[in-house]
Amino acid sequence: MWIKEIKLNNFRNYENKIINLENNINLFYGENAQGKTNIIESIFLASMGKSFRTNNEKEMISFNKNNFSVEILFEKSDRDGKIKIDLQNKKSVYLNGVKLKKLSELLGNINIVLFTPDDINILKDGPQKRRRFLDMMISQLRPNYMYVLNLYLKTLEQRNNYLKQIKLENKNPELLDIWDEKLAEYSEKIYIYRNEFIEKIKNKIDIIHKNITNDKEEIKIEYISECENKDNFLKLLKERRKLDIIKGYTTKGIHRDDFIIYINEKQVNVYGSQGQHRTAILSLKLAELQVIYDEIGETPVLLLDDFMSELDEKRKKSFLENIKDVQVIITCTEKIDIKNSKFIAFNVKNGEIFKE
Repeated sequence: MWIKEIKLNNFRNYENKIINLENNINLFYGENAQGKTNIIESIFLASMGKSFRTNNEKEMISFNKNNFSVEILFEKSDRDGKIKIDLQNKKSVYLNGVKLKKLSELLGNINIVLFTPDDINILKDGPQKRRRFLDMMISQLRPNYMYVLNLYLKTLEQRNNYLKQIKLENKNPELLDIWDEKLAEYSEKIYIYRNEFIEKIKNKIDIIHKNITNDKEEIKIEYISECENKDNFLKLLKERRKLDIIKGYTTKGIHRDDFIIYINEKQVNVYGSQGQHRTAILSLKLAELQVIYDEIGETPVLLLDDFMSELDEKRKKSFLENIKDVQVIITCTEKIDIKNSKFIAFNVKNGEIFKE
């Protein structure tokens, strides 16, 4: 699949802009704070229905304006499509001119894989970023996953509120059974989705990593969860009930899942060098790209937001060798020479885009 055109109106620093893309590598370069990442953000918004940079959607509205719109024209092997997102008092999402009732109806129309400089820290930082990686990938391919995950998170919030009421107002703790049953039901479903895709990544990542490291390193990924079984998780919730009441929040659950990556049998986040971290993330993201391809029968759009600057020449070369026949949208501060690849360059200056 590929994105043909982006239309931005009052979006960030773009008052009224149309950007036509090519079905290969599209390079946007320029100094910082000129609007390069805003282009990546608009595509992500049309794909996922939200920003990867902010939870406050009104931040995306241009200064002194009261609304924005983003419109993306895309092409898949079996159809063309158009997604439009408007934000004024509230957000409205349209697919081919039809207003969508649920965000899950948007997911899976534009498939993407996103690299950002923060991704270098996915393995170093806490498990929240690793869960977010899984959530982004799975929701594009199994829209019902995000629906179930949101039900879980709402139930979790309600349970946490009631835990505080038990502690402060002496409410009846037996009523926690209502939320425990729902949490266990949703957890098991989420676990099945996550485990399925961890297994798919396992089947890809080792081959990719060996190619990148010339067979010098073996990579493995392990999914960590205590929610693979509904009955066992219910038992765990009951065992931890007194502790949860004391703390005022749910201490175990699918919201604490994680995965660990090992290189040559050693945990990367503990023993890995900076170079191994970067190579492992490359392998993980390229595995994500291949998993999406296997699922939908075509390559997703690859979004690289100032990511190439994080790589040395050897890793750049290895990376580019693994992304054939993919539409790529790259942002960087300086124009780079992408050897042996067809690409088009755009210079971005203060919200103006100059095609070269």
